[in-house]
Amino acid sequence: MKIAFVGKGGSGKTTLSSLFIRSLAAQRVPVTAVDADINQHLGTALGLDEETAAALPPLGAHLPLIKDHLRGTNPRITSAAAMIKTTPPGSGSRLLRLEGSNPVFDACARDVELVSPSDGESEGRVRLLATGPFTESDLGVACYHSKTGAVELCLNHLVDGRDAYVVVDMTAGSDSFASGMFTRFDMTFLVAEPTRKGVSVYRQYRDYARDFDVRLRVIGNKVQGPEDLAFLRDEVGEDLLVTFGNSPWVRAMERGGARPFRELEQENQLALKTVHEAADAAHGERDWERYTQQMVHFHLRNAASWGNERTGLDLAAQVDPGFVLREDAPAG
Repeated sequence: MKIAFVGKGGSGKTTLSSLFIRSLAAQRVPVTAVDADINQHLGTALGLDEETAAALPPLGAHLPLIKDHLRGTNPRITSAAAMIKTTPPGSGSRLLRLEGSNPVFDACARDVELVSPSDGESEGRVRLLATGPFTESDLGVACYHSKTGAVELCLNHLVDGRDAYVVVDMTAGSDSFASGMFTRFDMTFLVAEPTRKGVSVYRQYRDYARDFDVRLRVIGNKVQGPEDLAFLRDEVGEDLLVTFGNSPWVRAMERGGARPFRELEQENQLALKTVHEAADAAHGERDWERYTQQMVHFHLRNAASWGNERTGLDLAAQVDPGFVLREDAPAG
C-alpha cells in the first residue's frame, strides 16, 4: 500500500501523516515512512530528537547507488548515469520489496522503535527514510526535485502488497505535480484547514489529478466547531473523509513534550481508524497495467522536455513495451 499526505504548508500535513504512521505501528502493521518534504520534520514528529533526525542518511545523496541497483541487467539502460527520476523498470531491472533487505534500504533506511515515554514499552516500529534537506552546495544551483527524484525512482520500482504500508509526507502545495510521483499512490490524503487558502490547494490537486485516476480524500484539520465543518462540507463535498479538532496531545508533542500514543484523544484515534479503513479499501482497486502506463507516460514527457538533452540519449528507448509491473513480479 502506498499512501501520500499532501496539503498547504502549515495545514498539519506532517503532523497527521505522523499520527497515521504511529497508529499503523501501534497495530503492528509493517510501515515504511518517507519524508519527502523540503522541511524534513517527519522524523521529529515521530519522536526522534533533532540530532538523530538530522543524521538520517539522505536518499538524495545515495542516488548513484539507487540507480545502479535498480537498473540491474536491464539492457535498455546503458548505465546508471543514463537513468532519470522517471526511468521505468523493465525486464532485468531490480525491483524493491518491503520485506527482506536490499542495498537501497540497507544504505538509506533506519528502523525506529517508537517507545512510550511513561513506561518504556514499545509502541511499534517504523522504517524511516528521508530525502534529505538542502545543503549549502545546493543553494542557488539545484531544486528540491533533485532530492525527491530518488523517491520517485524507488516508488516506480517498488512491488508492494496490502499487508505493508509506505506512507510519504509529500512537499507542500501543488509542487507534488512537478513529476509523475503523484500517480504512485493507492490513496492520497489531502489535509485542509477550514479556510479559503486551505481548500484552494484541494481544488488545485483535484483538478490536476482528475485525468489520472488519483484517489483523493480530504482530512479536515484544525476544525473548531459546526461552522468549520459546514464550510469544509460545502467546499469539498463527498471528498471530505474525516476531521480533526484541537488536540492537547498534539500540542504537547509540538512543544517537545512526549506522551504515550495511547493517550491521544479518543475522537482522534477514531478518526485515524477511519483513515486506515479508507486506505485499506483502496488497494484492491489498483490496475497494474494502467499504473505501468502512467510511469511510461511521465517518463516520455520528461525525456522530451529535458532528459534527452541532459543525457545526450533518446530516453524513450528505455521503455520496455512488454513489461507490466505486478505484485508477483520477480525482484530481479
